[in-house]
Amino acid sequence: MSSMDLSFLGGPRPQRGVGVVAPFDFALDRELWRWVPDEVSLHLTRTPFVPVEVSLDLARLVSEHETLGDGVRTLTAIAPEVVAYACTSGSFVGGIAGERAMCEAMTREGAVPAVTTSGALLEALTELGVRRVALVTPYTVSVTRALEDYVAEAGVAVTGCAFMGLTRHIWKVPYRDVADMARTAARGATDALFISCTNLPTYDVIPQLEAELRIPVLSANQVTMWAALRRLGTRAVGAYQALIDPAARGGPVLPEGLPNVPGEEQQQEGPT
Repeated sequence: MSSMDLSFLGGPRPQRGVGVVAPFDFALDRELWRWVPDEVSLHLTRTPFVPVEVSLDLARLVSEHETLGDGVRTLTAIAPEVVAYACTSGSFVGGIAGERAMCEAMTREGAVPAVTTSGALLEALTELGVRRVALVTPYTVSVTRALEDYVAEAGVAVTGCAFMGLTRHIWKVPYRDVADMARTAARGATDALFISCTNLPTYDVIPQLEAELRIPVLSANQVTMWAALRRLGTRAVGAYQALIDPAARGGPVLPEGLPNVPGEEQQQEGPT
């Protein structure tokens, strides 16, 4: 039997790489991919497991420079062009100076540009000209207050806040709960809403909330991918999201045929 000529296929096409260091309990790999264009690959690694629930202590543990350096080293063999630390609390727990030091440590280890979720948040707020922001978090009160302090340090006023008090299994929160918290946080006048935590599903709820609240809605995974891809000179994928789609900045319109708020059945689930 003669072999089939596959020369017409060419390829595979060259891929540009984004290295991602995530906390050990990160469960939303597939959500990150939804912001990534076809010509870019994500290469994920995780920090070592520690028996600590979501807290300020955990945020400090998963963001130690040695831990980040180990994560970046595991990615260097596949030569990503940028590395991202995908953890909000781990990157705001040390304030603005702590976040900058993390980026410097990652760049030293990998010899490529580095971003963190919290640094990407401030970059996104600047991009959109936001001076007032409402916050939604799944965290306890102490972790939430640390985020408020970080944002305030950057000169951005926190106009409202809603938090869930969770210490585990954050990836299981349904979109409807996220939307309810967003409405609570954004009751006052504000320029934008930020939904914190890379382990909280947000992709599908962003366009619906922007259409309802009439303000840009940012999320942890969204700003992380946006900032990392920006370093590559390319754009994240995300229709009807003001940060990513300039057409949505003039007043978001609910995409035809989409439900008001996706139900739990549409949520991306991680492992139990």
